Amino acid sequence: MAYQYKITLFTPTYNRAYIINRLYESIRRQTFRDFEWIVYDDGSTDNTEELVQQWINDKNDFPIRFYKGKNGGKCRATNRALEVADGEIFFTIDSDDFLTDDACEKINGWMESIRGLKDYCGIVANRGQTPTETRNTTWRDDPNCPWYQKPYRDATFLERYPEATEYPIDGERAEVFWTDIFKQYPYPEFEGENFITPCIPWNRMAHDGYKIRVFEDIIWIWEYLEDGLTIKGAFNRFYNNPQGYFLSHIEKAEFLKYPLKKRIKMYYNFYCDFHDKLTLKQIAEYSNTPILYYQVFKLYYSVRHR
Repeated sequence: MAYQYKITLFTPTYNRAYIINRLYESIRRQTFRDFEWIVYDDGSTDNTEELVQQWINDKNDFPIRFYKGKNGGKCRATNRALEVADGEIFFTIDSDDFLTDDACEKINGWMESIRGLKDYCGIVANRGQTPTETRNTTWRDDPNCPWYQKPYRDATFLERYPEATEYPIDGERAEVFWTDIFKQYPYPEFEGENFITPCIPWNRMAHDGYKIRVFEDIIWIWEYLEDGLTIKGAFNRFYNNPQGYFLSHIEKAEFLKYPLKKRIKMYYNFYCDFHDKLTLKQIAEYSNTPILYYQVFKLYYSVRHR
């Protein structure tokens, strides 16, 4: 497919009018200019729409495209943005964070380094609290690491997990994709649920043989906010969105080839976490597991908690 721009910057947002201006100003400062910015308002009740419309009327040399829908979660918003993206490269940046001035320039150069490599889906860069500080583990200063002092690391998204590698790609990162490939891996959408972990398409790409090139340069500046997803509590999000939760764990177990004992422990944890919210039939259905397992777990749980 022919695209009009090199990069689609995509921002899903919900009630962030008080802070999204910081991201807007960082986008205006980009040293690389061949991009569009898609903003998807996920049902905000503040003045986000008026603010973005004001920016659309500014004399910018890049287009801003605004969409608004009912609150359905970040992953649904990502699916909608992928449907309309007109950039060859797709990069999601959160509305409460901002970019270094050379972020798009670096992304363009890094993606060119994997152009023509058919088994690469994209690149991963670093996030930091400042342009020079990150909480993530780095390998440049570890002489025992295979990538010591090397400019990048070739890996797969499954290498985020300690089960897959001695040196997991931990923490919060900046994921960038070829748009054509990302479109092949839309987020599953479940009726009545509005959160699903973003790792599902990443893991599926890795399982299908796609690689990533990982860079340690910081291009995304971020911080925890009181209204952010991380602060709100990870398990509460999963607890209220069980189908997506089960799917992410079942596929992770499959892709990382969990042994039977570890799988059984995972199924038991499903029961412990959701027995007061879901029926045995629902737990079995959502986890694609025989209901007999959960009947046994129910008996075992009742004996342990007498």
